[in-house]
Amino acid sequence: MPKTSARLLALLSLLQTRRDWPGTVLADRLDISLRTVRRDVDRLRELGYPIAAVKGPEGGYRLSAGTELPPLLFDDDQAVALTVALQIAATTQDSGLAEDAERALNTIRQVMPSRLRHRIGALDVIAVQRPTTRSAEPVDGTVLLSVSAAVRDREILRFDYGSDTTKPPRRTEPHHVITWDGKWYLIAWDLDRDDWRTFRVDRISPRTPNGPRFTPRALPGADVAAYVTGVFRGSGDASGNWPCQGTVILDLPATTVALYTRDGFIEPITPDRCRLTLGSWSWTSLAAAIARYDADIDVVGPDELTEAFAHLARRFTRTTAGRTTAGRTAAADRCAGRVD
Repeated sequence: MPKTSARLLALLSLLQTRRDWPGTVLADRLDISLRTVRRDVDRLRELGYPIAAVKGPEGGYRLSAGTELPPLLFDDDQAVALTVALQIAATTQDSGLAEDAERALNTIRQVMPSRLRHRIGALDVIAVQRPTTRSAEPVDGTVLLSVSAAVRDREILRFDYGSDTTKPPRRTEPHHVITWDGKWYLIAWDLDRDDWRTFRVDRISPRTPNGPRFTPRALPGADVAAYVTGVFRGSGDASGNWPCQGTVILDLPATTVALYTRDGFIEPITPDRCRLTLGSWSWTSLAAAIARYDADIDVVGPDELTEAFAHLARRFTRTTAGRTTAGRTAAADRCAGRVD
């Protein structure tokens, strides 16, 4: 029979892997008697683990939530995954959880076995956010938890939005808390505007208490990812598509275009030409995005994309009016890094 300490850890590990465990199954897995299982469960309870007895023909045990956080047991893969996740959270300043994540990461490192500490030492992960001119305050962890609790409990959420507190509070049915481009958002049904709205959590100041419970509405398309993608792409629907999509033929190899295309569809035509389908929030921005490939372009369709290229051509012609060829050549060379 294994020593008591090793047996307790093995029992705790089993209790963490599924919801309910019949006592007889635990006894068989640990190769001990049912009486020993009962004694070991009592020892774990004394250590602070909230283990509840499950009623039924066979009886059993369940690891439940308690009032305090007892020591946790992770296998090697879980410890590595948790450490990587905390590293990302600790270097994501806009999350509002960076300081708490860093403290949790230090706590885990202190008790981690040397074999795992060496393994994780090679994973120095830093979350690099894209540069942006948009100002965003870090999310208050208390606010994030409060909003998430309203989503979970299906309670009407009232809050001030932005810095102007003279406006009436927004009244919403909160449905989802999501992250997009490093920021937190609330997807909710706005009761006063009778429509779906997306709110930045860092601008929310909850009013308490919450309102009554509500019956959740069906999100358009019933798919959160597609709906949110559609909102931020400006399509206004749950398809997740861009409002403007067009197809062109580029005088570039498909392999080259693929290096610089994030979410377009590329088809090779010849070794040196390819067909590209791309989307954007406007026809003009789509034409400008395609022009970045610096290659000859044949528009397949639609006509709105052709007109957008003509519009850009007229605009660029006005921009370059009066500029000398020498000046344009020198500017191009500087952009390409050939001139100091």
